[in-house]
Amino acid sequence: MAGMSGTIDIRVFDTLPELMQAAAEEVVRGAAQAVRDRGCFAWALSGGSTPRDLYRLLSGPLYRDRLPWSDIHVFWGDERHVPPEDPDSNFRMAREAMLDAVPLPAANIHRIHAEEPDAEVAAKAYETELREFFHLPIGEWPRFDLILLGLGKDAHTASLFPSGEAVHERERMVVAPWVEAQNTFRITLTPPVLNGARLVVFLTAGDDKAEPLRAVLEGARDPSRYPAQIVEGNRLWLVDRAAARLLATAA
Repeated sequence: MAGMSGTIDIRVFDTLPELMQAAAEEVVRGAAQAVRDRGCFAWALSGGSTPRDLYRLLSGPLYRDRLPWSDIHVFWGDERHVPPEDPDSNFRMAREAMLDAVPLPAANIHRIHAEEPDAEVAAKAYETELREFFHLPIGEWPRFDLILLGLGKDAHTASLFPSGEAVHERERMVVAPWVEAQNTFRITLTPPVLNGARLVVFLTAGDDKAEPLRAVLEGARDPSRYPAQIVEGNRLWLVDRAAARLLATAA
C-alpha cells in the first residue's frame, strides 16, 4: 500500500470546463464505487482556485443529486494555520464553494482544527481523528478513496514544500511543517498517507504550471526540489492545455 509505486494516467483537456467536468465525473464514479464496496466514501479535499471550481460544479444542479452525500466523509489534505473563518482557510473555501450547498451531515465533515495556537497540537489531533475514523491499529495507515491535490508554481503539493522535512516523513500521518517562504506553519498529510490512497487526482491548470508540471512528470527525480514527485501511488493528472504545453507526452 503506502510507499508502493502505482499507476499514472495523464489526461489533457483543451478547456478548463472540460477538465472540471472530467474531475466531477471521477468524484461521482469514485463515490459510487466506494459506497458500493465499503459503505462510505472517504475523500480528502484540496485548497486552491482550481478545486474551488470543482466544488462549485459538484454542488450545482448538474452533479449535486448524483452524489450520495449521507455516505461521504470529507477530510483535508492540508490546511493553513488559521481559524476556519479566515479568508486563507482551505476549510472556509470548501464550505463556501460546496459544503454549505449540499446535504452533507455535519458529522461527516472532518476539518483540521487549525485555530489551535500550536500547529503541532493540531497535527496530532488530526492524526488521532484519522486513526479513529479508519479504525487503525498501530503501524497501519489510512486509505482514502480519493485525495485531491494541486500543484504549486514551486512544484509543491499539499503542504509538502521544496527543501522541507515533511516530504521525507515516513512515521507520522500528519505533520505541521514551518514553511520558510511563507513565514508560517502548515498542517499536512504525509507522503505515506498520500501514497496509500486508492486514487490521487491532481488538478493542474494554467500557463504558470507548465514548468513545474514538466519538472515533476518528465524531469529528474528530486522530491526535495519537486515535492509532488513523492506521490507515487495511483495518480490521475487532469491537466489543461496551457499547463501541458511543455510536456513531451502531450505533444
